[in-house]
Amino acid sequence: MNDEPLDMTRLSAMEPHHASHLLSGVHAAALSGESPPYRPRKVISESWRRVRRHGLDPDQGAHSGLLALDEVEHRRQSSPLGAVLPTLRDGLKAAADEAWHIMVITDAEGRVLWRDGNLAVQRKADHLGFSVGASWTEEVAGTNAIGTSLVARGPVQVHSAEHFVRVYHPLSCAAAPVRDPRDGRLLGIADISGPAAAIRPATLALVTAVARVAEGEMRERHRESIDRLRSLAAPVLARVGGRALAVDRNGWTAGVTGMLPVDRVPLPKAFGPGRVWLASLGMCAVEPLPDGWLVRVEEYGPGGREQGTEASRVVLDLRQPRQWTVSVSGGAGSWAQDLTPRHAELLYVLARHPEGRTAAQLAADLFGDATRTVTVRAELSRVRRTLSGVLDHRPYRFADGVRVELLEPAEPEDLLPHSSAPAVLAARSSPRVP
Repeated sequence: MNDEPLDMTRLSAMEPHHASHLLSGVHAAALSGESPPYRPRKVISESWRRVRRHGLDPDQGAHSGLLALDEVEHRRQSSPLGAVLPTLRDGLKAAADEAWHIMVITDAEGRVLWRDGNLAVQRKADHLGFSVGASWTEEVAGTNAIGTSLVARGPVQVHSAEHFVRVYHPLSCAAAPVRDPRDGRLLGIADISGPAAAIRPATLALVTAVARVAEGEMRERHRESIDRLRSLAAPVLARVGGRALAVDRNGWTAGVTGMLPVDRVPLPKAFGPGRVWLASLGMCAVEPLPDGWLVRVEEYGPGGREQGTEASRVVLDLRQPRQWTVSVSGGAGSWAQDLTPRHAELLYVLARHPEGRTAAQLAADLFGDATRTVTVRAELSRVRRTLSGVLDHRPYRFADGVRVELLEPAEPEDLLPHSSAPAVLAARSSPRVP
């Protein structure tokens, strides 16, 4: 076996038929358990292992069905990517048309929401199930740029027989994640796909650059919306006694009175007007504002917190390959929050170490470098704003009296598949302790 992987630069320098033939040999050997003529790229070999554990048919893949048109339209209207669709389309469509490719935008679940480009290629894509409303996760379509980018949380290019499913071997695709610039949350995937014969290594750089431009536009739109809300909320806050904040629909702060400013108030998934308990503030009275909320913090004297509102149970759910949540229950009810990849790693390590971890230990757990304590403390500061009263420090740990339940994937190798943290890598390769 040649130990050098067939990277995109080497493949594009070959005659297209020869490149596809070499990759087909690698694919066939990997599926039969033989030694391949070349080593597949790391991102490809890791994806193939995941897909094989799913039991996917390498000839046809799986079929989850298309979303109904009304569901597609609902997701389009709900997605922040809709606001920057012209930017994504302008940046990708010209390159797609020139190379006889198509541009595709998916949501965070890998469902195709928008598609454009060469009509002939779109018709061929329909025959492969690459239509609006289709799922292109690894569980359904095997190794592919969209699904693998969702798992890897980074740009991915997949060429010809690097696709796990054989019917997709005529394709070459390049994809990059588009994130919410405010908090890093994955919003969807931008992709260019087309005939494998038209492979271009620069396509991945183009898709990545367009995704970053779209993120920059979203950042500017958010700044403008906060400025508008601040202007509307200023006279309201001026009349409020005590502590209060004006926040947008996602909890980003536009103004405060009677307290130190914060960038964001973590809001539970189910949030609306009325009396609401917020982890970072305690019990609050919430009133609607145009495109936001007025949050009045209730006062309870020296303790600063209503009796019986302390958290008593935390459920850290890491079972899904692309979405992780933390749920908190206590005297004031329960609430749940989605987690970023880094915060999922942090809470996983703390759940595995109830005795606590120092900043240096966490730096080694996450980065393999015990000196990166500044980064760890900054991330933990953000997490503790969400989980006020749940996390303690010196050392960092879940607070005494809080019962922690950790829900992990059935297969250890499926634990936080995006992660390269040493603590997670060790857990994936270790037998699960009942």
